[in-house]
Amino acid sequence: MSVPVGTQGMRRLSGGKRAGGSCLVRGEGDVGMSAVPNDGVPNDGVPDAAGPDGGDPSGWFPPHVLRDYAFLGDGERGALVGPDGDLAWMCAPSWDSDAVFATLIGGAGCYAVTPVGRYSWGGHYDRRSLIWNGRWVTTDGVVECRDALALPADPHTAVVLRRIRVLAGSAQIRVVLDVRAGFGLADMGELTLGDERDGGYDGGYGGEHGAGAAWTGRSGPVTFRWWGAANATRTRGGPLVVTLKLAAGEQHDLLLEISDRPLRRPRVGGACDLWRATEAGWRDAVGAPAAGSLAAGALAVHDTEQALAVLTGLTSSAGGMAAAATMSLPERARAGRNYDYRYAWIRDQCYAGRAVAAHRQYRLLDTSVGFVAQRLLADGPAMKPAYTTRGGAVPDERVLSHLAGYPGGSDRAGNRAGGQFQLDAFGEALELFGLAARHGRLDADGWRAAQAAVDAIVRRGHEPDAGIWEIDDRRWAHSRLTCVSGLHAVAAHAPARLASRWHDLAEAILADVSADCLHPGGRWQRSPGDRRIDASLLLPALRGALRPDDPRSRATVAAVEAELVRDDYVYRFPPDGGGPLGDSEGAFLLCGFLLALARHDRGDRLGARVLFERARASCGSPGLFAEEFDVDQRQLRGNLPQAFVHALLLECAAVLAPDEHRDGG
Repeated sequence: MSVPVGTQGMRRLSGGKRAGGSCLVRGEGDVGMSAVPNDGVPNDGVPDAAGPDGGDPSGWFPPHVLRDYAFLGDGERGALVGPDGDLAWMCAPSWDSDAVFATLIGGAGCYAVTPVGRYSWGGHYDRRSLIWNGRWVTTDGVVECRDALALPADPHTAVVLRRIRVLAGSAQIRVVLDVRAGFGLADMGELTLGDERDGGYDGGYGGEHGAGAAWTGRSGPVTFRWWGAANATRTRGGPLVVTLKLAAGEQHDLLLEISDRPLRRPRVGGACDLWRATEAGWRDAVGAPAAGSLAAGALAVHDTEQALAVLTGLTSSAGGMAAAATMSLPERARAGRNYDYRYAWIRDQCYAGRAVAAHRQYRLLDTSVGFVAQRLLADGPAMKPAYTTRGGAVPDERVLSHLAGYPGGSDRAGNRAGGQFQLDAFGEALELFGLAARHGRLDADGWRAAQAAVDAIVRRGHEPDAGIWEIDDRRWAHSRLTCVSGLHAVAAHAPARLASRWHDLAEAILADVSADCLHPGGRWQRSPGDRRIDASLLLPALRGALRPDDPRSRATVAAVEAELVRDDYVYRFPPDGGGPLGDSEGAFLLCGFLLALARHDRGDRLGARVLFERARASCGSPGLFAEEFDVDQRQLRGNLPQAFVHALLLECAAVLAPDEHRDGG
């Protein structure tokens, strides 16, 4: 049975419109929910999310500082949840799709579960998962909302699970749904309230809160279905709104499906089965620590488990790992550095593969190796530094002028890295393949991809490239030295004939870098024309391009310590044009972990632990890391969660662990 908005027992309010602008109240006899009368003020006395004038509810959920957001991910897409219980950001159906919830960056669209009245906020993840438990202490009780993207994930359909529970006292919870595809440009229309009990299915959302009825609708190219809010109402083209009234011990389930394909008939079972499948999916994907692995009893156990869950939640079934879930979050207010990180960078993928291998989490190692190998076999020397998570081309940048942006930023989608040449990506790929071979996990395709990477270095190693920081095209020392370490890493497991050739090629590249990028002080410098130090130059010694006790390595570490460290926070490179560290950008958390590894390599275990703990503490309340940390304001900067930071935390936790726990992965 399908019930169009405004019919079948629901009366339309005077002045309301059908199909996209209906004003509805619940039918007689409904209990447990509040309705929204025609003046836009629900009977609890709190203005509804559309406000008296209806329309865009984004003003009711203004952006918060980034440290307050939790991340939900299922591998195919991700969402950010704010302290008001608002899904302020989600692209659907995939990472690089247009956003359907975009209040985070000044657009329309959100999905909120928020206590009515005054409250304080907190929350935590279930261990080894991205199941988020938001919690509010109100004047009348304690409320929890358990949030997750359902597993197993479907590349075409996002399923958002939300379970509201009152732990003490009583609570009124306002629920707002406003699906706005196209970064907020598309309206929420074709709304219909259907009774899905036909055929014996009640959705698991029955009883006094809706008896199996679900809303369906469309926004731009996506369709959606919403369970658990049959009594929701809509005012003048605004969002669907309902207020739940729950007592201690009661719970209420909500389920939202968003798809770029016609929604299939739901399977029998309902909310409980979906939650069980999601919990089981996380146990299978992340699981308990392997016996004898680092996570089984060494350093920062909870944080390493959480970092592993983040990397898992960012990795698609096609193997590509999104660098972050978001776009356009500014690295510095009004500085123009607002980028789209919803794509899979080869470099980041390699960092993640190395990190998870150290904890014997070989599933993500295998997917990383497979994804990178496929890109090399398909594109050879034309391999791009970044792809979509399913291996497609990254679109060119475009400005989204209709969006206000996150405060201090502006909005752009796409990334210019898709058109760049980054030489170090080939070296990183070889390092990853060498690691896989060391663990007996490099197959024939992997070896063919390794040969393709070597051929690309031979063919293009002399060309200027954009480098790790994607600044401009130069003969960056880091890029060439990464090729040196990659060649040595894979040669260590190659047949003798190939091994000799690859080692010789590595030594020839090292001599070339030494000829034009060795600073008069004996350390590495950024490029032939830029004598400054760069924290990325710590990597060659860490990855085996040369020994940690090589004079060039020691001098490079000393220069980073002297010029790029402030209060144990580490920065990328000295500011252009001079000036103090921190004036032009925040501390770069990746670099903090790299220097911790370098200190450990030279035997300074206490100093390494100091830097590790400093960087590990530079996260938000839910334990997520952005790319940068604003030291003066103690705030996260840039996109969230940043995959390569979580990867280096994992690697550091392995390398810095006490000897009795170290695996040597």
